[in-house]
Amino acid sequence: MSYAGPPLPAPAGPSAPPVVAEPGTPTRRALLLAAGLFLLTLLSTLTVGAQFALSYAQNHADLPLFFDTYRTIWHEPVLLWLGMPFAFTLLGILLAHELGHFFACRYYGIAASYPYFLPAPTLIGTFGAFIRIRSPMVNRTALFDVGLAGPVVGFLFAAPALALAIAHSKVVPGAAETAPVVFGAPLLEVLLATLLRPGVDVGDLLLHPVGRAAWVGLFATALNLLPVGQLDGGHIVYALCRHHHRRISLACLLALLLLGIGFWPGWLAWAVLLLLLGYRHPALLDGGAPLDRRRHLWAVIALVIFLLCFVPVPFAVRLL
Repeated sequence: MSYAGPPLPAPAGPSAPPVVAEPGTPTRRALLLAAGLFLLTLLSTLTVGAQFALSYAQNHADLPLFFDTYRTIWHEPVLLWLGMPFAFTLLGILLAHELGHFFACRYYGIAASYPYFLPAPTLIGTFGAFIRIRSPMVNRTALFDVGLAGPVVGFLFAAPALALAIAHSKVVPGAAETAPVVFGAPLLEVLLATLLRPGVDVGDLLLHPVGRAAWVGLFATALNLLPVGQLDGGHIVYALCRHHHRRISLACLLALLLLGIGFWPGWLAWAVLLLLLGYRHPALLDGGAPLDRRRHLWAVIALVIFLLCFVPVPFAVRLL
């Protein structure tokens, strides 16, 4: 995601605002930091990807606690090679997302940091990635294009990866019923499964690790497109109707709280975190000129992408 504002603590989600921000033009120190975080994230996603690959090869969806996974890799580091399909797909999607923001900033002459990846010993191996915008947004058009570019480019990488994985995934009846962790199916996954694997229940598809990485990319896209604060969706809403941005942000936070109560508790944590980070948006240098009709159409496309990627219950954990 892109973020403009004071440094903020990192939230627990697949794509997050920065924890550190260096002022001015990116420096060698910033490049070294970005490279170091990328390598750590590569290691953490390779580790998780190796476990996905082992489970896939054994025709089951069992995933041990991530500490057990790291212990296994510590004793048998050669297994990291098995994680390449998952790790490279996921990092490619996240990098495409951030480079979408980065080059949009370059186009408008906006100073931005290198992409920073956030490693994490979690079920998906990362908290996502971000770039830091270091100069004010010029106008609504620039803000809209910068906010939109990341989710659209990331989606264009994630959707074909998911389609390819679904076409070549295994059919394991009852796979979801015995798995300790069940991943929810976003609308795009359901549609692709119906098109590419007719007659097969999406719950019986054991996704190839490439597909699981694409799933994470879609989840990150949905989170970023939430119309709150300075998330990508918040940028888009502010560019479209800045006077309603605050009310839309609060309505979205309320919706997340309700989803957290009725569907997945993780939404409660995400809503509280976004509330703590702030739901306001910095003013633009020139906020007068409205967006053209073409960008209003792109706003509708962004909404469609969000609906295709969003899933009310991303993870369901069973105590077996």
